[in-house]
Amino acid sequence: MTVRLGVSGVGGISHLHFRQLADIDEVTVTALSDPNGASIAKAIKQFPELDNAQCYSSYEDMLQTEQLDAILLCSPHTLHFSQAMAALDAGCHVLIEKPMTCSSDEAATLCKQAKAVDKVLQVSYQRHFMPIFQYVKEALTDGTIGELTSVNASLYQHWMVGTRNSWRQTPSLSGGGMLMDSGSHIIDVLLWTTNMTPGTIRAHISQQGSPVEIDSHISLQFEEGPLANIAVIGHAPMWDERFVFCGTKGAIIIDNDKLTLRFPGNDPVVPELPEQVTNQDKSFIDAILGKHDVVVPGEFAEKVVTLTEAIYQAAGYDPTNTKEKV
Repeated sequence: MTVRLGVSGVGGISHLHFRQLADIDEVTVTALSDPNGASIAKAIKQFPELDNAQCYSSYEDMLQTEQLDAILLCSPHTLHFSQAMAALDAGCHVLIEKPMTCSSDEAATLCKQAKAVDKVLQVSYQRHFMPIFQYVKEALTDGTIGELTSVNASLYQHWMVGTRNSWRQTPSLSGGGMLMDSGSHIIDVLLWTTNMTPGTIRAHISQQGSPVEIDSHISLQFEEGPLANIAVIGHAPMWDERFVFCGTKGAIIIDNDKLTLRFPGNDPVVPELPEQVTNQDKSFIDAILGKHDVVVPGEFAEKVVTLTEAIYQAAGYDPTNTKEKV
């Protein structure tokens, strides 16, 4: 079977998917939709294998006209829910770029619908396929550093300037700012690796004069006991991503792409990691073909949406409000 795939939104992030899809024999991109014709033209020029794809300015027209087995959604965040529901209703499996939706109610409805029509619903959190994060999850599960006591996670990006005048800073399309966007990856890692349930949350958010939140500081305690601090900073001159997982016996540290284990009285340990063998696109197609279960199911992504929503509420911040710019 060759999976016939339609793509909604062919801007920057879709190009990562196109590169990965090109290596998969069991899928063909048969249709593209984007209201910006220049984006479609740019994608076809960069990826000649898309030349035979039918092109649409309307997602709805693509869905109604083409015979598709699956949909990849790379559209603005607030469109994810309606486009995914339409795809499921049309009998398509769905791979959604993060975040899955912009509200927990939407997320729950989407998961319920996917189950009702028996279709794959996967969210494109790529860290689930990266050996460095797979190692952390396995080490926490196996008790390599003892019982988890705390987590510190931070992400710094030149996000405020880099996304200025784009849909990512238009609340009606983005559903939020950097926390909703890049910060979703940090929340994903926190929930996935620890497999814990957020409890008490305190949060502070600054818009730095922008229409959406730019900087977020979050402190939470999991119901299981461990503490977590999260910093998602979009007013920064660089990219810097770090995690520190502390336990009763030691710690796991991720400093950008470097992984280190620390134990009291011993030299740092650098684990040997295997090569990455799959990615979000290959795993999606493999799940459709029944080769394995869905790796990042909607039910998990719903937890990310729910925590993001709870952080906004704890900060007293409405991500759709464009008036306050503090």
